[in-house]
Amino acid sequence: MVYNSENLATTKGTLSAIALGSNIGDSHATLEGALIKLAETSGITLKSHSSWYKTAPVGPSQPDYLNGCALLEVELNPHELLKNLLGIEQEFGRERKEHWGPRTLDLDLLLFEDLILETPDLQIPHPRMTQRGFVLVPLAEIAPDWIEPVSKLKISELVHKVDCSGVSLYQVSD
Repeated sequence: MVYNSENLATTKGTLSAIALGSNIGDSHATLEGALIKLAETSGITLKSHSSWYKTAPVGPSQPDYLNGCALLEVELNPHELLKNLLGIEQEFGRERKEHWGPRTLDLDLLLFEDLILETPDLQIPHPRMTQRGFVLVPLAEIAPDWIEPVSKLKISELVHKVDCSGVSLYQVSD
C-alpha cells in the first residue's frame, strides 16, 4: 500500500489519484459535476478530493484553469479507469482540437498505487505530474505522504521542487 492513512486505506480496490481541470464554461460546476459522475461510476469509489485552485494555463494563450485532485478506490485496471475518465470528459463536452488547448474538462490519471506503467496510450505515473504545481499543490492537500514511485519522493516533498506561483486557492463566489 502506497498511502496508508487510516481514513483512506482501501478495503476492496486499488487507490488511484487523478487530476481534474477546466477552463471553458462554468468550470466550477463542471468539476463538481465530474466528481458526482465519478462517484456514480461502477467500480469507482470517490475517497477524497482537494480544494479547487485557480491556475495559470500551460500552452497557448487561454483563460485560467480551475484544477484539483481526487483520490479514488477502483475495482478496475488502469486502462479501464482511463476509459471511464475519457468517457466522463466526453459527457462534459471535451473536444481534443489543440495540444494543451482550452477544455471543458480534463481528467488525468496520475497514480495507481505504486504502479509504474508505460504503454502507447497510458503512462503511470503521469509523465509530467512532478513538474506541475497545478497538480502537486492539490495532490499534496489530500495525499501528502503518497510516494511517487519513480522519484521515490513524497508528494509533500515534490511540491517544494516546482514553481507554484501561478496556483492560488479558488474562492467560490455566492
